[in-house]
Amino acid sequence: MAQAEMQWYVLRAVGGKEGKVKEYIDAEIKNGRLGGHVSQVLIPTEKVVQMRGTKRVIKERSYLPGYVLVEARLVGETVYELRNTPNVLGFLGGMDNPTPLRESEVNRILGKNDSLEIEPVEVQIPYLPGDSVKVVDGPFSGFSGTVDKVDNDKKKVTVNVKVFGRVTGLDLGFMQIAKE
Repeated sequence: MAQAEMQWYVLRAVGGKEGKVKEYIDAEIKNGRLGGHVSQVLIPTEKVVQMRGTKRVIKERSYLPGYVLVEARLVGETVYELRNTPNVLGFLGGMDNPTPLRESEVNRILGKNDSLEIEPVEVQIPYLPGDSVKVVDGPFSGFSGTVDKVDNDKKKVTVNVKVFGRVTGLDLGFMQIAKE
């Protein structure tokens, strides 16, 4: 009998427990309990920029929540073992006859993961010369002024602020100011 080839399948997992499912299956692969019929487990993720106060934080989140990708050869007890993994609801495509992903779908999902790691995150400065702004962070917090210059390369803006009766130019990061 010819050996079946490895194909990608989708496991439905309890929401928020995708990481636990991956850890459990990886441990089973390492222990040899899955008999070499499962080669890898992936959680499709994407990088997202979030603002925490005045800081920019890059986080990873699942872009297919509730799903875990498994490259496996479904022979013997492999289907039973994967289906009865803690926090797994079953296979996508049915319990009795799981449907493998098409090659184009796998390439699209894996390609998205690869391109996100290489691609730098670009943030545009939302200010133009002449905009009225207020300084919200740093030693000049609370001062108001107008944007004089915008430097996209350095992610800085020059703001003209009146300090002690004199107009002074401040070089600030765009996270240190807010539009009035």
